[in-house]
Amino acid sequence: MLVKSEQDLLKLLDTLLREPQSFWDDFYQDKLKPIPFFINKPDENLVDYIETGKIQPKKVLELGCGAGRNAIYLAKQGFSVVGVDLSENALHWANERAEEAKLEIDFIHSDIFELDLQENNFDLIYDSGCFHHLAPHRRITYLELIHKFLKTDGYFALCSFEVGGAYGGSDISDEEVYKKRTLDGGLGYTEQQLKEVFQSLNEIEIRKMIPMSDQDNYFGLDGFIVGLFKK
Repeated sequence: MLVKSEQDLLKLLDTLLREPQSFWDDFYQDKLKPIPFFINKPDENLVDYIETGKIQPKKVLELGCGAGRNAIYLAKQGFSVVGVDLSENALHWANERAEEAKLEIDFIHSDIFELDLQENNFDLIYDSGCFHHLAPHRRITYLELIHKFLKTDGYFALCSFEVGGAYGGSDISDEEVYKKRTLDGGLGYTEQQLKEVFQSLNEIEIRKMIPMSDQDNYFGLDGFIVGLFKK
């Protein structure tokens, strides 16, 4: 590739570090794999935001929606939902779940950085597990994406690997990422790092995710950090 623009440079770096679509299609191929978030339950922090009235049911964009567990919960609460994922297999599963629940959800097969959506159109952008799979150079375009599609006074919320978590959260520097050419399964973040990355938004809360049991109606694991911000 001949680099002639900033976009060319970003895409070149992507090829060195980002998992391709085939990786995520294979990941979602077997629905019976013992993957914690394959269960059809919403994140406990997302449920908390809704039930405490921090967020009102309106238009939501979910980045990296996977098999649709959070999108389905939001649709049941009255949200108009657009879910985006790179994996066709994940979205096929998500559509099956939505049809079973008799819900209308707009699932889009796309790279999140190539979305063709109306700007300033969403009241909530939610990310459960996409952000920590982004390389450091993509934090810049990720923030641009949030500001591009989120309405003024809209909310951004995420659930991400905490540094040293049981399920991921590598503690390597940005420099090491490029020297080693790996994210080591996903980057871990501290509360302070999330404050710094999302300083252009108003912080409402950053906390540890509350672990949930198999008997609980919501999803929660130790080793994850969640945050809620307002534009």
